[in-house]
Amino acid sequence: MKTNACRLLDALQIRYETREYAVDPEDLSGETVARKINMPVEQVFKTLLCRVDQKDIVFAVLSVADELDFKKLASAAGGRRAELVPIKEVQPLTGYIRGGVTVFASKKPYPVYADESIELFDVISVSAGTRGIQIILRPADYLRAAEATLVDLIRPAAPDAEGGSL
Repeated sequence: MKTNACRLLDALQIRYETREYAVDPEDLSGETVARKINMPVEQVFKTLLCRVDQKDIVFAVLSVADELDFKKLASAAGGRRAELVPIKEVQPLTGYIRGGVTVFASKKPYPVYADESIELFDVISVSAGTRGIQIILRPADYLRAAEATLVDLIRPAAPDAEGGSL
């Protein structure tokens, strides 16, 4: 199945493959998607729609294994504060539903901030714009097609239970 995201990559002459998987509407977690498409969680990237300083809309792209550091995102976007856009606003703003959000062929071309860990892999996986289909492509191709800015977006790991760090 060709999605608008796939058509955009075709138009840019970017090589990719798609992997389809059965969707469980009760479990849209990235870890589940990674397992179903047989890829490590570190190589499966989620796309979060965020609002900076209660006005500017941006995409944050990071591994499903990681947690977004909102302060780092706000700083990268030239703001002071960032937060997730409420689920009910995601489809009107992007054209995509939760579990199928991608930066490709979004209703509007919002700025894209991708975590620098994306460059650690030969290939990554991102949503194809619908639940049940992932796009596998080279990070450099993703960054070019998304016109993404590379930044550190990851929230540092919490100290272990004894209060120290490992």
